[in-house]
Amino acid sequence: MSQTPEHTPEHAPEHVQAIAEVEAYLRAQEDKTLLRFITCGSVDDGKSTLLGRLLYDCQLLFEDQLANLANDSARFGTTGSGNLDLALLVDGLAAEREQGITIDVAYRFFTTDRRKFIVADTPGHEQYTRNMATGASTAEAAVLLADARKGVLTQTRRHSYIVSLLGIRHLVLAVNKMDLVDWDQASFERIAADYRAFAGQLGIQHVSCIPVSAITGDNVSRPSEAMPWYQGPTLLGYLEALEVERDESHRPFRFPVQWVNRPNLDFRGFSGTIAGGEVRLGETLVALPAGKTSRLARIVTADGEPDTASAGEAVTLVLEDEIDISRGDLIAAADARPEVADQFAAHLVWMDEQPLLPGRSYLLRTATATVNAQVTEIKHRVNVNTLEHIAAKHLDLNDVAVCNIALDRALPFDAYRDNRATGSFILIDRLTNATVGCGMIDFALRRASNIHQHPMKVDKAARAAANGQQPCVLWFTGLSGAGKSTVADLVEQRLHALGRRTMALDGDNVRHGLNRDLGFTDEDRVENIRRVAEVARLMVEAGLIVCVSFISPFRSERRLARELLDEGEFLEIFVDAPLEVCEARDPKGLYKKARAGQIPNFTGIGSPYEPPEAPELRLDAGREPPEALAERVIALLTERGMI
Repeated sequence: MSQTPEHTPEHAPEHVQAIAEVEAYLRAQEDKTLLRFITCGSVDDGKSTLLGRLLYDCQLLFEDQLANLANDSARFGTTGSGNLDLALLVDGLAAEREQGITIDVAYRFFTTDRRKFIVADTPGHEQYTRNMATGASTAEAAVLLADARKGVLTQTRRHSYIVSLLGIRHLVLAVNKMDLVDWDQASFERIAADYRAFAGQLGIQHVSCIPVSAITGDNVSRPSEAMPWYQGPTLLGYLEALEVERDESHRPFRFPVQWVNRPNLDFRGFSGTIAGGEVRLGETLVALPAGKTSRLARIVTADGEPDTASAGEAVTLVLEDEIDISRGDLIAAADARPEVADQFAAHLVWMDEQPLLPGRSYLLRTATATVNAQVTEIKHRVNVNTLEHIAAKHLDLNDVAVCNIALDRALPFDAYRDNRATGSFILIDRLTNATVGCGMIDFALRRASNIHQHPMKVDKAARAAANGQQPCVLWFTGLSGAGKSTVADLVEQRLHALGRRTMALDGDNVRHGLNRDLGFTDEDRVENIRRVAEVARLMVEAGLIVCVSFISPFRSERRLARELLDEGEFLEIFVDAPLEVCEARDPKGLYKKARAGQIPNFTGIGSPYEPPEAPELRLDAGREPPEALAERVIALLTERGMI
């Protein structure tokens, strides 16, 4: 068999040398430290251009990328004819190129002779602040840009505040576009002084200020000849030399359980990634929130069974004792336990177009655990310009606030300052599954810790048997004027005639007593339904059939009411009448007043109504008389064996 010239023996030394060079290069890469940082700041401050300049100057672009960049610059560029628009290297979305702004977080890897970097180019536009918070969550340093012509803006301060909340303590202010102010030293020093004063209020100790021009490259990776008055490092030099404390091994051991590993009857381990500290064979560990302890018998990894493991490693832990542990639990050092509580105070960044309303139910996810949660109180909102504390009843998009949060069960957690992984959380909308908020836990709330659920000898089942009926809630919902109260009253009369024990909770009647302090804002509507749902639950405990007739316009609160009860005890009855029918009836003259602007936030006019998506019963209140609708409800109860 003939050999090709490349594989003849005389060429072997060249191949050996090439392989040796590749291996040496790979070893050199392994020895380099890795820095994760973000670029952030106000819109159009030049973040994408700066990152593109770093990639370009580090010679990390292939010929085809440069060719594509030249073509894209001609089509979308903003730097003039024949010039490369370096921002297009990281603005990958079509909408970003068309609008000239960053929308999504763009992650890029690059390397120099001294260090490896992963950078998150985050949006500057206020609408996409939530994306900036996402990019900052894993960063160790932040490059905050300011336009030399504009100085420190509101979004600059907002991003700085979020950076400080997320625990980033190394920040460099890159005063960009110095070429547009004729490289003026006074302009730079004024902006640097303003920013250092603000950063000091946030407790950010390590702030470096560097004057740069991303479009020309001055002070980005090479010193600027146009600014001889600046004697500090270039931006790249600063990032290469930055020393970041990242040793997590000195922290208490934390291991969120992601998966119970049970391949056979002889093996039961708990898999996940160590979120803090280190662990050794034989060490006493505790499983939380249950509080059971055991000793570590084995550490299993893809590479074998080491005696120790530390933060960042993905492992499977095997304990000496059989303990009931599942996904969402936390294994920790027995002598350095985290907090375990069902309430805590936290800083919250709201990330949704729809406002946060106290009392509304959300899903809260922290580490590997997911629970139901409510914001019980907004302590204050933070003015990101002045850091002033402002009273608030709800939170809008991009608001930052200090809140009290209650969970439906106790969870183990640390303060965010002590451990990012076990001290952070996100809030998820229960209907859309969208992430609507992110938070950093400050401390546990130990309110009413002396209160416990007292078991009663006479329980719900005993009361229901005495009443000879299956207790439930008939939740009548619909627009004002649809006939909810009329139908509910007829249903209760019919049940009373049958000898059943009932109670009616009507929207207007309850507002004369229990809820007389509430108005009709979205926040008050949520609290109105929360209180009524709790009262209805107690009445079901008493063995009653409860007729609740409330507009209850929001699906979230109706879902909350349903979840307070056992399966099958909540029957949602949609009294469905079109808006024009309700407005034509207008028995109380409310629609007329709402149209005249005399009743703000009136459902159907100034405030939305979210109709049920899958009610147990839909009543066509626009066509059938109330008596027929009531009989349909009685038929439903009979069919389900409740009466």
